[in-house]
Parts: sequence; C-alpha cells; structure tokens
Amino acid sequence: MKKVVTFGEILARLTPPGFKKMSQTNQLEIYYGGTETNVSVSLSVLGCKSVHVSKVSRDFLGKAALSNLKSNGVDTSFVQDGDAPLGLYFVEPGAVVRPGVISYNRNHSAFRSLEPQSIPWEEILTGADWFHWTGITPAHSENNFQALKAALVMAKEMNITVSCDPAYRTGLWQYGRKAVDVLQELVALSDVFIGGAEQFNELLGSDFSLSDADFTKGSIVLKAAFPKLGNIYDKTRTGKNASWHQIEARMWNGEAFFSCEPIEITHIVDRIGTGDAFAAGIIFGELNNYSEQRTLAFANAACAIKHTIEGDANLADFNEINQIAEGNTSGRLIR
Repeated sequence: MKKVVTFGEILARLTPPGFKKMSQTNQLEIYYGGTETNVSVSLSVLGCKSVHVSKVSRDFLGKAALSNLKSNGVDTSFVQDGDAPLGLYFVEPGAVVRPGVISYNRNHSAFRSLEPQSIPWEEILTGADWFHWTGITPAHSENNFQALKAALVMAKEMNITVSCDPAYRTGLWQYGRKAVDVLQELVALSDVFIGGAEQFNELLGSDFSLSDADFTKGSIVLKAAFPKLGNIYDKTRTGKNASWHQIEARMWNGEAFFSCEPIEITHIVDRIGTGDAFAAGIIFGELNNYSEQRTLAFANAACAIKHTIEGDANLADFNEINQIAEGNTSGRLIR
C-alpha cells in the first residue's frame, strides 16, 4: 500500500439542494473538502494509505469534518484542533447558461493559526512515497507557508516524490509576501508539476497560450527554470455551458509530448473538486508505474467521473475510473 501525505485546509461547503439559487431555499446541504483534502480522499478510495495534515475547529463542526475524512479511510492522526472556526464556503451551483458562484468565509479559520513548529514532519513522512501540495496552502498565511516549506525540505531529505499544483488565487495573498516569490521557492523543491499556460505565465512572467505547441514550449522553459521537475501535466477544459464540458489531458516528460482522447460530460452534477480528482489520478498512475499514456487516460477519466458525483471529493473506485479510461463511457447499467 503506497503512502501519500497531503497538507491543506479542511473546509465545510454549504450549498442549496439541487440547482436552486440561495434566494430560493431555506435549506443548505453540507459537504467537507478542500483541495488537498479531496486528493487525499480520492487516493484513499483508490487503495492508498492517505495521511492528511491540517487543523480544524475544536467543536462539533471540526469533529464532523474529521469523521467524514475517517469514513473515507483517511488517516487524520496529525490533524490538530483549536479555538478558531472551521473554514466555510458557499456554492450556488450553475446550470446550463447560468454560471456557478462561490463565496468564501475562511479569513480567520483554524488552519491559518497552525504553528509550523507544531508539525512533526519527520514522523509524518516516515514511510511515505509521495507528498502533494497546492498553491492555495501557502497563500493563506505566513504560518501556512513556513509549515509547507518545512514539509518540502524534509521530503527532499527523505527522497520522497513531491507533486505540486501551484494554483493561484489572487484574493488569498494578503499577508505581505508576493505569490510568485513563494511559489517559485516551493516549485523548486518539487518533482511533478500539474498546470499549464496560466501557471507557466505566473511563475515565469511569460505569455504562453493554451495551444499544445505552447504547452510543450512552456514545459521546456519551466524545466530549465526548475531543474528538479520531472513530468509536467495539464488538464484543459472546453465548456459549451455550465452543464456541458469537454476535458482532455496532456503531459511533457522532458523528451516527448503525450495527450489522450477528450471526454465529453453533457450533464454535470458537481464540478467542484474535478481538478483534485485529476491530480489524484496522476499520483495514482505514477505510484503504480503506469506509462505516460495510461497515467493521462486514468487521470482524465478520474476528472470526468468526478463531474457526476455530488460533494467535493471523487468517491469513484479503481474499476469505475479504469473502465472510463479504457474507453467505456456508455454509462450503461451494471447488473
């Protein structure tokens, strides 16, 4: 069983049932997630030993969040608790021509108060095969940045593979550091990169387009700037409307470009966490020494099937994802 460690905020998501607007309902459904949390849950469902590191509120909401992770097999032994509240966000789901809307309430959350020196990274990472981080975690606070940096330094010392998804959220960087400086420092400590033109341009100050040719060019420039990086993955999305998207994946391994067949999702149930499902698929493929082509197909299928599952995390198991990766997208009833 491969061991994967993730580090990031656990959030509670509140959303109206069905596809209602907030103004139409007096009921809200609650889901627990967060970018890195979703990756951890997905990998646990796929059979990995998932360990998530975080901090939650010391109240019934924090306990409920941990109970949810535990029910999906995630090891929460290193999740701390404190007096600050659990981070929240509200989602008004989109449908057809009406876009979805998200509002965050996480500025004073428990996770932001986490003290870097309180995390025993050497103990946590012992026996680990992989560590995954995203650009959302260091965007929160100096504490979160320093804690993540300590984890990456320790992972490097212990020869643990590190994947990064340096997602850039402009509104989060409010504590004085420049996002590009922080992300460049952390990407330099990483091995696998998940991102495309947007991330290239943020990190390099470049102007690459979304084309396959520019993805290849950007990957070459990125690897030159960050020599420790190995494989570079990207997911592209074409949307006809809020309910109908086409997704496909591509990668550069330092020598060659790979891509997979696109998958069309005509009736999106929930698009939250689809990128996290993609990241989990990449990690699973690499941990199991899949070929570049098979890893891409598996990750793209994981992303696709998450669009059909309510909640933040991908709860599809290996067989469900693999049949899509092998081209079976009929959705026919299995008896």
